[in-house]
Amino acid sequence: MPDDAQSLTEARPAYHYAVIARALDLIDKGGPGLTLDALAGQMGMSAAHFQRVFSQWVGVSPKRYQQYLTLDHARRLLAERFTVLDTALNTGLSGGGRLHDLFLRWEAMSPGDYAQGGAGLVIRWGLFPSPFGEALVMATDRGICGMAFTGETGFDAAMADMRGRWPAATYLQDAAAVEPLVAAAFGGQGETRLHMIGAPFQIKVWEALLRVPSGHVTTYSEIAGSIGHSKAVRAVGTAVGRNPVSWLIPCHRALRKSGGLGGYHWGLPVKRAMLAWEAARGDASAPM
Repeated sequence: MPDDAQSLTEARPAYHYAVIARALDLIDKGGPGLTLDALAGQMGMSAAHFQRVFSQWVGVSPKRYQQYLTLDHARRLLAERFTVLDTALNTGLSGGGRLHDLFLRWEAMSPGDYAQGGAGLVIRWGLFPSPFGEALVMATDRGICGMAFTGETGFDAAMADMRGRWPAATYLQDAAAVEPLVAAAFGGQGETRLHMIGAPFQIKVWEALLRVPSGHVTTYSEIAGSIGHSKAVRAVGTAVGRNPVSWLIPCHRALRKSGGLGGYHWGLPVKRAMLAWEAARGDASAPM
């Protein structure tokens, strides 16, 4: 491919999403023994070209990124980047602040509307490439209300999961309508709007997750204490797992006290990749 055509191709976000999604999966499966040449070969690219694309998108080299996928990375995050949520709130690290290098604005559905199972709502959806594999993204006219990752579960299970949360809503496949919101969510192109559809307790938990800065983690018990229900750790874990807007409401940042990853609704490989992605980008942007 000529250099100018190659540059135009690389400028398209979808190109980056597809390349990086495949690369993250290969790195995750290949472990530390996977060399740059072998990885680039599997991507059908030269080593230099692949390293440039990967480093531009993730912020560090593929070799450095592999280090963030080690099994003890979560424990190091908990030891070094644990966020006390009350402190995060007091210092302005809330849902209205900077998150994932984009501005995020959210609105919650009223408890009465939630109880109706989404009746009267029109939810549009589409499938989109992302740094963490194929994403099923749903949105109302107020913003993104659902985001699932299909790599581990498959499309059918992810769609059934999302639709089962709001069974009375009307669903329309309309990727063009959702795409601008997706571009903001993954590409930092404009403001990301969320429409949080959940029970009041769930929304309190999701609000707490929004206070955890990118590249940091917290624990289920810390979330429980921050919302005034210190003994409701199990209920908090359930609410974290019911988060319908993965990645943007960062349930992947919740760990066990032991430093274990805990569960993740869309698969632990996706959670590890998200934590590694954020830590790598954070370290790459930190002053030397």
